Amino acid sequence: MWDELIDDNGEPRAAAAAVVQQLQELGLSELQQRQDLAELDIVGMGITFTVYSDGRGIDRAWPFDIIPRVIAADEWRRVELGLMQRLRAINAFIDDLYHEQRVIADGVFPAALLEHSVNFRPQCRGVSPKYGVWAHICGSDLVRDADGTMYVLEDNLRVPSGVSYVLENRAISKRAFADLFAQQSILPVDAYTDELKRMLASLAPDDVADPTVVVLTPGIFNSAYFEHSFLAQRMGAALVEGADLVVGDDDCVYMRTIDGRERVDVIYRRVDDLFLDPDEFRPDSALGVPGLMRAWRAGNVAIANAPGAGVADDKVVYAWVPDLIRYYLHEEALLPNVPTYRCVYDDERQHVLDNIGEMVVKPANESGGYGLLIGNRASRTELDEAIANIEADPRNWVAQPILSLSTAPTLCDGRIEPRHVDLRPFILSGAGQYVTAGGLTRVALRRGSLVVNSSQGGGSKDTWIVET
Repeated sequence: MWDELIDDNGEPRAAAAAVVQQLQELGLSELQQRQDLAELDIVGMGITFTVYSDGRGIDRAWPFDIIPRVIAADEWRRVELGLMQRLRAINAFIDDLYHEQRVIADGVFPAALLEHSVNFRPQCRGVSPKYGVWAHICGSDLVRDADGTMYVLEDNLRVPSGVSYVLENRAISKRAFADLFAQQSILPVDAYTDELKRMLASLAPDDVADPTVVVLTPGIFNSAYFEHSFLAQRMGAALVEGADLVVGDDDCVYMRTIDGRERVDVIYRRVDDLFLDPDEFRPDSALGVPGLMRAWRAGNVAIANAPGAGVADDKVVYAWVPDLIRYYLHEEALLPNVPTYRCVYDDERQHVLDNIGEMVVKPANESGGYGLLIGNRASRTELDEAIANIEADPRNWVAQPILSLSTAPTLCDGRIEPRHVDLRPFILSGAGQYVTAGGLTRVALRRGSLVVNSSQGGGSKDTWIVET
């Protein structure tokens, strides 16, 4: 088992030496006091998330563990290059699918997969977003295996969430460990909202000198509403709902204000595709803006992420990303995928069915850990149900070997114990690219659990990228 702070000999990893020394000097009692103060900060600052799985949709205080996850800066620079490479290829792929579809004609990507994609939007054919970028904001999930290898587990390209918690975790962590921040070089994360605002503003039509940027939210009952309001406030952008916007006869988007209509040039949307425009998608949507797609196609407003970007946010498409990097960039992937079996192929599907007890089985288009089956922890009934689902709709399923995810020391019920972690860095793409220094480390707070999602009982840690 790979631990993020301690090596196999029980010694601190070089980048984590100061943290481990501090933990030893503080002792459990003082550490627990700092944890308690951090939790009071979270409540006082109103940092929440919403859980719908219990049927109550209750806002809860953000779960935070005070012991940081530490990664050496020299390793992170390699990860950063791999993430940027990955997004360049993914954006080229999305753009190709909505234009010539060369990747299909050249036999690199199967046409049948596109035909059965639930996130391909025919309404986006022929549109050319600025810079050829469709996925402007991506949250890619990374995991580390027992040998220390960092893998990309999946790419979140539709409306990825979590970056506000990266920034809030850092603010809390700075108060808890102010002395450590003074003693060592921990790369900052605070620039994210400035970089996001700069990237969004750059997407505006070329003739707009001072663009108006808004954040489009589904409203206060959305599980990520805290983040929507947080980012809007940090960027100085208006937080709007669909009813606040209107498309004029000139195919431009306007925001209703007390002073009259104000033109909107860029929309950072946190609303799913199918709810964006009732004229072209779901006619019953009250979350979107009638005519929005028409205005976007006319080039009068930019939308980030672009409608249709989710065609690459598919766990089946994910399996082809190394091939897409070779095809579009003529390079080998710097960050490996987790080995993935594609149930759409007979031989790979049979391997999954024969070894399902040793697999993680995933539906192609779910998120938040929903629909996930971990074979060695499933009942016979659950395994049989998964087999039936795979056989009924092979296109909708992939499977991966169960990795021995890395752990990080975590304060649990007054004791420090290892808990499994993953990492979600955020990548911005526009005229250039930007990657957060680290990202959202999610931690499985239940002993032995591999599921880190907050909606499934997980928590979070601050992620320190440390120069050594």
